[in-house]
Amino acid sequence: MQPKRIPLGAGMDFVGDVHGCYEEMMEGLQLLGYQNTGKGYFHPDNRKLLFLGDMMSRGPESLKVMRVVMDLVNQQIAYAIDGNHNWKIVRYLMGRNVKMAHGDERFVEELDQYEKAYGEIKTEHMKEEITDFLLSCPSHYIVTHHGKDVAVAVHAGIRDQDIGRDSKEIHAFTRYGYTDGLDDNGKPIRKDWTVFHQSDVLIIYGHDPTPEPTVIQRTMNIDQGCVFGGRLTFLRYPEMKIMQVDAKDDYAQDKEHKITKYFRG
Repeated sequence: MQPKRIPLGAGMDFVGDVHGCYEEMMEGLQLLGYQNTGKGYFHPDNRKLLFLGDMMSRGPESLKVMRVVMDLVNQQIAYAIDGNHNWKIVRYLMGRNVKMAHGDERFVEELDQYEKAYGEIKTEHMKEEITDFLLSCPSHYIVTHHGKDVAVAVHAGIRDQDIGRDSKEIHAFTRYGYTDGLDDNGKPIRKDWTVFHQSDVLIIYGHDPTPEPTVIQRTMNIDQGCVFGGRLTFLRYPEMKIMQVDAKDDYAQDKEHKITKYFRG
């Protein structure tokens, strides 16, 4: 799939990693001014949303999050890009041999509960819809204004030379970032790709949670670890206004995740 250029239009609201945090996402959409008439979503100023991948998994309500995100995209109010958990979930739904652990098993549990409540036929339809949607998410979007590239939305990172291009290697980089093997615990060793960014284009990404939005070399990380008890961050562009919603809980309970100490003492 080729990356897409999309117009800035009346403004773009970027959404950090939601990870199934439905209540926080809905509170944020309300703060941003998005409304649901019952027949569909809209924004009075015609703004649009862009989800930075990993909308589901680890958190408590992935299916409800996906229902809203898919409706928003179908109604042309939002865009969504790929992420490493997107990729893991879609492979699981396609029957691949994927180990659902480290919070991903909560998505499986939700599917089981959904089937108990609504039956096998509706569940299969939901799984097919999510699969098709996730496979349609590009590796990154380029936001344009008056014919000029002004921002790039990506999940984990991107190299300057790869902006506007795609390949298996590039897609892996945008999902996982700059990695160099695994540590003794089997976790990816992450390296800093942001220091190599030289162009004027703003790169907006998530994936690797930080206590506060982090700006380096015209890049901005807006994943503040909502699922780990942090905050769900929204970036209003071009205003560069940060809006945040505090997590209702530390859903992941991941004691190994360093972000937890910043929010849970």
